[in-house]
Amino acid sequence: MVTIKNEIITSGNSLMKNKLCNVTIKPSQTGKIRIFSKGAEVSFDANIDNLYSTDHCVTLCSKEHRTLLGDYKYKAMLCEHFMAACAICKIDSLDVYLSETEFPIFDGSAKVWVDLFKQAGIDGTNKEVYTVSEPVYYLNGKTSLVILPDKELTISYAVNYDHPDLTRRWVSLDLNNIQEIIEARTFGFYKDLKKYQMLGFAKGVTIDNTVGLKEVGYTTELRSTHEPIKHKILDLLGDLYLTGVSPLNLRAQILVKEAGHAVHCKVAQNLKNKLVKI
Repeated sequence: MVTIKNEIITSGNSLMKNKLCNVTIKPSQTGKIRIFSKGAEVSFDANIDNLYSTDHCVTLCSKEHRTLLGDYKYKAMLCEHFMAACAICKIDSLDVYLSETEFPIFDGSAKVWVDLFKQAGIDGTNKEVYTVSEPVYYLNGKTSLVILPDKELTISYAVNYDHPDLTRRWVSLDLNNIQEIIEARTFGFYKDLKKYQMLGFAKGVTIDNTVGLKEVGYTTELRSTHEPIKHKILDLLGDLYLTGVSPLNLRAQILVKEAGHAVHCKVAQNLKNKLVKI
């Protein structure tokens, strides 16, 4: 079991709704990452079984507390960067209190979360190693995500965007330079920003937290080569950690092509029951 040594108190604006969210993170010995949303006394686990939506981001919810209109009052949007930070730090036990229904975006990566965990101190170790009992995969047209048992972890992610730097490109996880994954910011096509904002999304997008893809180049200087693809790997780590096992503790070959949160989470649902401890 791995938790933090000291309580964390922080705040920041959200990406989708641009609301200030106050966050308190407390050490826990439950063996679960529990989320208390919008000041609620009830919590729900950061688990794939509590998946609510993958529209624009990963949203988890308390399915036991629906409103009269059928919506879920207590939910947490944009869980992926927080969960990726937990996976990277191998943290599996926390109580997380959110004043709103969306995690802060901070700089658009997992860097702030990882820094906060390290500043608070990480307590415990988790040396458990897993593999898969059989291949786990999703194949649909140009999109694929395949997880194969192997002697060590490898992750390769391919994209094919309408952008000169991101056409038929792939990046592999480099554990010796995982900081580039941690610091990789969220991204989107700059030309689509106003459309999404009119629909009520991406209201908190700034030049500091999002890499905008222009016809040629970007709205900001990249932190590393092919930063958007590295962010896809970051998202994958967070989404697959909803199984309860950090992908970094896997001995498997993970191959992804033109996927996103919906596919990541579909595979996580299947992966959960095929994980075996080595």
